[in-house]
Amino acid sequence: MSDLFIVSAPSGAGKTSLVKALLEAVPGLAVSVSHTTRSPRPGEKEGAHYHFVNHDKFLELIDQDAFLEHAQVFGNWYGTSREGVQKSLSVGQDVVLEIDWQGARQARAAFPNAVSIFILPPSQDSLRQRLQGRGQDSPEVIEKRLAGAQEDLSHVEEFDHVVVNDDFSAALGHLITIVLAHRAHTPKPWVCPLHQT
Repeated sequence: MSDLFIVSAPSGAGKTSLVKALLEAVPGLAVSVSHTTRSPRPGEKEGAHYHFVNHDKFLELIDQDAFLEHAQVFGNWYGTSREGVQKSLSVGQDVVLEIDWQGARQARAAFPNAVSIFILPPSQDSLRQRLQGRGQDSPEVIEKRLAGAQEDLSHVEEFDHVVVNDDFSAALGHLITIVLAHRAHTPKPWVCPLHQT
């Protein structure tokens, strides 16, 4: 039985770095590559980080019901391929969705047994420092992201688990523990093959 893990966080909380490290540490996990209408950032590659599409193509995919979830964030669209996720799960691959709270809500509606995890920054100040330290956004965009973080944080109670990314190694360890614990969970009903008659 494959597991679907949903990982969400405010922008700048370290979600992408944690998920990357999680994939390196735990075999048999694959991250779903989202579609987006935003422009690639330096170092991002088509098909590896995102599927970059224009606005019209994205709306066409929405009309085709191609997305498991989709949302507009900071003026750009993001969406998860329904077919891609179902294909991975059907061959026994555990899948990680790295999406925002809006997408997480849609994905949980489609997959009620999905395991949802919210990554918290230790403080608002640390979040500001991380966003500024990335050097990817203008001051105006950073302020928008900080304001958006307050909205994100108001949905934390919708998630099964919370991981505070204060110390990266500790946060990664917590994330790994959650994944391994859910993998070891025994589905019901279950019969031990050693006790079959």
